[in-house]
Amino acid sequence: MTNFEDERIQIATTKKDAGIVYTLVSGFMMALADSVPGVSGGTIAFVMGFYDNFITALYDIFHGNRQEKKSALFYLTKLAAGWLIGMGLAVSVLAGLFTTGIYQVSSLFLGFVLASIPLIMIEEKEAVHEHCHWLFFTSLGAAVVVGLSVFNLSSYVQNLGLTFGTALYVMLAGFLAISAMVLPGISGSTLLMTFGLYVPVITALKEVINLNFTNLWLVVLLTAGILLGIAISLKVIKTALLNHRSSMVYAILGMMIGSLYAIVVGPTTLKVPQHVMGFADLNIWLFLTGAAIVYGLYLLKQYMSRKKAMATDGSDSEY
Repeated sequence: MTNFEDERIQIATTKKDAGIVYTLVSGFMMALADSVPGVSGGTIAFVMGFYDNFITALYDIFHGNRQEKKSALFYLTKLAAGWLIGMGLAVSVLAGLFTTGIYQVSSLFLGFVLASIPLIMIEEKEAVHEHCHWLFFTSLGAAVVVGLSVFNLSSYVQNLGLTFGTALYVMLAGFLAISAMVLPGISGSTLLMTFGLYVPVITALKEVINLNFTNLWLVVLLTAGILLGIAISLKVIKTALLNHRSSMVYAILGMMIGSLYAIVVGPTTLKVPQHVMGFADLNIWLFLTGAAIVYGLYLLKQYMSRKKAMATDGSDSEY
């Protein structure tokens, strides 16, 4: 075997290993974002530069041909592995943290969201700079998130029990949450908090991890709603991104701006309501940490893009 062939094999192997690690890290960070109100996993995907691959893979699972389904499954399996690790870690900590440290967590993710907005504008500069008349969609996106936060259904959720009405309510929440979660800007967790299901779901997940299946029904019904949401909403999202990317980017930015309001009023939706977050409640160090994390993810994305450019021969997946 020639030195040239050895070099090609080494480059391909390095790229494959880097791709797997990067995808695992991507899934892990998506889970941390998905687990808290205010930030969506879609935001992470956008900042780290794999959002289109993520949406396409989810779409292909339901609508692709055999080869597309196979490639999508391989990619999503890697992403899901990192996501499950991140979510397991998150629910083990957050179930208690949201009753004792809501303002600290909110400070962290206010920094996360605010830092994400300019980075997304940089990544989508063509869509943003060339179509300023789409500012209408920014206002529309912000209004949707603020409206959902104001229309607080959590006050109607009392002592959840398994009934037909509860089952429909939980499935609807899962359907809307996953439709939101795949969009950069609006958090599925924010919607769950709006529906009054965030803390019950986080608690139920923690119980299941500890092999307590008392509230497993809640997780199962939410999952059913999520799968239904994926099957129905992804085609609409993918088509909109392909044919109306400028308006979608502006709407996404609006939803991210609106999510700042959702984070601020988030403490009022807890089972034991807390006061609206004020400036005195802001932990500036955690706020800066949130901003630093999202900027670090952006730098990681830039680094991986350079690595990919250097290893152009071969690919372990079309994603």
